[in-house]
Amino acid sequence: MEESDHLKQEGNAYFQEKKFQHAVESYSQAIEAHKTPTLLCNRAFAYLKLELPGAALVDAQEAIEIDPGFVKAYYRKASAHLLLGKFKDAQKEFAAVLKLVPTEKDARQKYDLCEKELKRIRFENAIKSKDGEPVSTTIKLGAIAASYDGPRIENDTITVQFVEAMQEHFRVEKKIDRRDVVFMLLEVLKLFKSYPNFVTVTVPDGEDITVCGDTHGQFYDLLNIFKLNGKPSPTNRYLFNGDFVDRGSYSVENVLTLFAYKLLYPEHVFLSRGNHEGLSMNRVYGFEGEVRAKYSAEVFDLFSEVFNALPTGHIINDEVFVVHGGLYSRDDVTIADLQKPNRFRDIPENGLICESLWADPQPMPGRTPSKRGVDCPSFGPDVTENFLKNNNLKLVVRSHEVKEDGYEVDHNGKCITVFSAPNYCDQMGNKGAFIRFTGGTMKPKYTTFTHVAHPGKRPMQYACGAGLF
Repeated sequence: MEESDHLKQEGNAYFQEKKFQHAVESYSQAIEAHKTPTLLCNRAFAYLKLELPGAALVDAQEAIEIDPGFVKAYYRKASAHLLLGKFKDAQKEFAAVLKLVPTEKDARQKYDLCEKELKRIRFENAIKSKDGEPVSTTIKLGAIAASYDGPRIENDTITVQFVEAMQEHFRVEKKIDRRDVVFMLLEVLKLFKSYPNFVTVTVPDGEDITVCGDTHGQFYDLLNIFKLNGKPSPTNRYLFNGDFVDRGSYSVENVLTLFAYKLLYPEHVFLSRGNHEGLSMNRVYGFEGEVRAKYSAEVFDLFSEVFNALPTGHIINDEVFVVHGGLYSRDDVTIADLQKPNRFRDIPENGLICESLWADPQPMPGRTPSKRGVDCPSFGPDVTENFLKNNNLKLVVRSHEVKEDGYEVDHNGKCITVFSAPNYCDQMGNKGAFIRFTGGTMKPKYTTFTHVAHPGKRPMQYACGAGLF
């Protein structure tokens, strides 16, 4: 009992320092010594901070089985469901709190916020099902507003001058006109539709490509990447490996900058889909609210259609497999298999595309169920080895997880995680990183960097029902 209390205090101290993985480890040792609902809920909270809602759900449910009246456990379950975009399941847990404590005002407020969001989603789905047509075929380009005095696309041609002026406009927190946003989205949609699920990238000998991980609406850190490593150009290739939006409150600026560079240099800038380029995540983590606030619901629907067309991944020089999440629940998956699924839809709840965007590596061999609460595996070094061997590849590069130094090398050097959003959500204290590969040798060269200051919009400012969090 005394040992368990000591480990609990140690876990609490790590939690306060935002060292959530260390907190999980201390709480786990405390649970081994003496399992209690409090310890399980503490570990569940740390799992939520690590964006592992599946693991949090397991702990909270076990706490309820030990003590069905333990109110905090229902809150933890509700939070986990919210992180997965499951408002109905979250509402059910808030109802359980109210059954135990009918006067709990916070639970009542959150129950009502869930109800409001569910009604909104039902209403919008009903409207969309009546129309049926993709928004790209019905949206009107419109004209530039008479009062607009910012950069504009001339003669329907994206130029270096426009892209650089647009970035400066964004930097001082100004918007570009809706007409040019819609134009870029329609043009980049055509481009993405022309690609297979996994795009082959060729980097000639002696030339470079830089692979970046999640940028999550941290536009000012994106500008810093370009300052450190040069702007995209025909001699300075980039591959951004998904999660351009959500969390950070400059997601519109971030993703439009990347789309503009894709249009400017289609053969030298590459963009993969992440698990946050999807409707359920955008509803929860801020991108939908941000686009509605800065433009309109119709423009958000067009963004969603573009996200559904993003390639699932890339293969560089027939050696490096780049995908946002990771590998698969089957051993026999080939690149040909990965080209088959229909990706032009919201992210499915299981299957090869889901696994591509959601899976994580693990240190032990084999596979275990994901701690994220999604139907995909955590995969071990043997899985990576087999996949690379079966497909005649040498290396997996993926993103999807915050790393203290911005990157991490696992699986005997054959699986690299790269994450490019430093001080994630203004609180994690992590570095960002990017990886540079040179054609011919294809050896990874790492650059790490710290965050830069940004204006006052806090992360998640546009998140739906921010009170839910």
